Amino acid sequence: MSRHPPEIEALAPERYELREPPLYRFDVDRRTFLGLLGAGAVVTVGRTGTSFAAAGDTSNTIDARLHLGEDGLVTVLTGKVEFGQGSRTQIAMAAAEELNLPIERVKVVMADTAIVPVDGGTWGSQTTPRTVPAVRQAAAAAREALVRCAANSWNLDPALLDFENGQVFERGIDKDEGRSFSLSELASSPSLQEDLAGEMPENVQVTRVAEWKTLGTSQTKSRAEAMVTGAHRFPSDIRRPHMLYGRVLRPPAFGATLRTIDVETLDSSDGAIAVRDGSFVGCAAPTTREADLAVSALSKTARWNRVDQPSSSELFGVLRDGALGLGAQEGQDAQRRPRVRERGEPDVAMASATQRRRAQYEIGYIQHVPLEPRAAVAEWQDGRLTVWTGTQNPHGVRAELATAFRLSNDRVRVVVPDTGGGFGGKHTGECAVEAARLAKATGRPVSLQWTRREELTWAYFRPAAVISITAGLDRDDKVVAWDHENINGGTAALASPYGWSHERAKFHYCDAPLREGSYRAIGATANNFARECFVDELATAAGRDPLAYKLEHLNDDRLAAVLKAAADRFEWASTRKENRGIGIAGGTEKGSYVATCVEVEVEAESDDAFRIARVCVAFECGAIQNPSNLMAQVEGAVIMGLGGALWEESRFEGGRILNDRLAQYRVPRFSDVPPIETVLVDRPDLDSVGAGETPIIALAPAIANALWDAIGVRVRAMPLQQGLERVRRGTSSTPSPNV
Repeated sequence: MSRHPPEIEALAPERYELREPPLYRFDVDRRTFLGLLGAGAVVTVGRTGTSFAAAGDTSNTIDARLHLGEDGLVTVLTGKVEFGQGSRTQIAMAAAEELNLPIERVKVVMADTAIVPVDGGTWGSQTTPRTVPAVRQAAAAAREALVRCAANSWNLDPALLDFENGQVFERGIDKDEGRSFSLSELASSPSLQEDLAGEMPENVQVTRVAEWKTLGTSQTKSRAEAMVTGAHRFPSDIRRPHMLYGRVLRPPAFGATLRTIDVETLDSSDGAIAVRDGSFVGCAAPTTREADLAVSALSKTARWNRVDQPSSSELFGVLRDGALGLGAQEGQDAQRRPRVRERGEPDVAMASATQRRRAQYEIGYIQHVPLEPRAAVAEWQDGRLTVWTGTQNPHGVRAELATAFRLSNDRVRVVVPDTGGGFGGKHTGECAVEAARLAKATGRPVSLQWTRREELTWAYFRPAAVISITAGLDRDDKVVAWDHENINGGTAALASPYGWSHERAKFHYCDAPLREGSYRAIGATANNFARECFVDELATAAGRDPLAYKLEHLNDDRLAAVLKAAADRFEWASTRKENRGIGIAGGTEKGSYVATCVEVEVEAESDDAFRIARVCVAFECGAIQNPSNLMAQVEGAVIMGLGGALWEESRFEGGRILNDRLAQYRVPRFSDVPPIETVLVDRPDLDSVGAGETPIIALAPAIANALWDAIGVRVRAMPLQQGLERVRRGTSSTPSPNV
């Protein structure tokens, strides 16, 4: 039941099985559209090119929409989703910047497939580098069209007019004395609508970074008050008239298939309705408790066929054997062959090395644990399906629903309210499909909310990995050859940012035991952990300071800059205390750069008991668009990263998750959060890129390196807490480096 994550990386094509659907749009009648947005003019700005759907990439697509309202408000339409990362605010800022409007006069409609463009899923840190520029371009085009409309009315050259704060006025003339047009007046102009109907000029200029007034400033997150007061409705809060509540009968183990079940035994006198559709069995009832009781009663009559499943104690051997097995198959699908990238002559350089060192790293399965588990409300009317759900992929889920129920795309609408977290875990639409099945069978709207146990068991996992790295060194302990081999973990950040002249990076597919999918930074969490820990080991073996050793081998100035920035704020050169250790790690992914310094404190009575005393992070993602939100993104990544680095690990046996409750699955708590210092490195000379993923990748190796500094033990497995325990017991399967 393997599922692989998407990797936007030249090393390997995308492996994730659910790709974006073709580029399509709903045809919404004018009455429906105006009911959603209000009266005014709409500008649709786009360029044709390779669609995200066809190529798995949006680099050739710019598609944004603006509605200029007669009330003087501007509505931005986007297919992106707000999951707490601040994209709604950032997109509003982009439009406000180019239209010279206060941000309060910009509204953003997100992720309603009936009216928004296909902007690609909300993943891969792509909102900032792709959607925001598209919105800015559309807003700039609308601004120019508004000025032209006023210029035509006054028979003036557009170059003599300005647009600011929702008004067009003559340049050089006092606003109170000269003529002006307001946005609300222009929005109803037939000439403007005719102008907007044409293609966007190729020479539309957006505002230079040096002239930003809204972008580049800290903005309070949109709808923050509603979130704090509880007024906001998340997907799990959606209510529809005559709605029922659903539950689904889950198999007793992974891979189990339903053999028989007696749905006729269910007593429907309490209003519960049993639904069976092939292997799918569920119940809908007036309350969730009644639905739970009905499913529990049905489960007693179910008989299942089971298959043998490996346990988590066998995981890394299974991955190694699986990779070897696939590699031995002749004529296998090219998509599943090992992916290799080489620079220089790694074999020749390795053979000539004075010494070779090798280490192996193991990364366990973990879950996303969003604050809001999967939820969906489905409603059928006149053969049309509407689903409110929390997904990072609204148009992709629409395609899933259309396929599942054999509908055309224009008969399915997916609406995504601002949702309680995703972290890469909500690309798929299984909850939406399940709710729609129950709603279709019962003839009433159905709300289906996964329990935390379902989320920890049946949602896809971040891939587990086995990573081996071999380094060849010369007599001066400088790296002359590098060989990085990853089994199953993914290709993100597989290629090294260091200046190795001779390097091989290799990724192996294998048949994994659990369902796998995307996660915050995907495989970069694993690849960067192994690389940064191993470089630290090489520095120690050479008797060098780890920071100096890293900088000596780097040829990436941006990574070097964040390493220096973090070290300076951390006071790396002078931070040495009894019972404490320090570590540093850096990395790059999705075009942004991070460096993290960590100080750990070890209890004097026990080397196994430690805490994170403080963390310092330096982060650079080009020109900063919203400093306060960027700070929140970085610190949120650090806090989330504590779980995967220290404790989080899904344990399984006999096809069942053994720690399927939060009482057993350890996530960070308030008491675990150390003091965090964040250094934001602004680069206004560079294009802005995303910040949702990269800040997480340097924390775990920095902690591992700090542990070595404190207690002299190398832990080569994540989570580190369990890895340290295995080292102490002598049961660790990660070998020490060979000299």
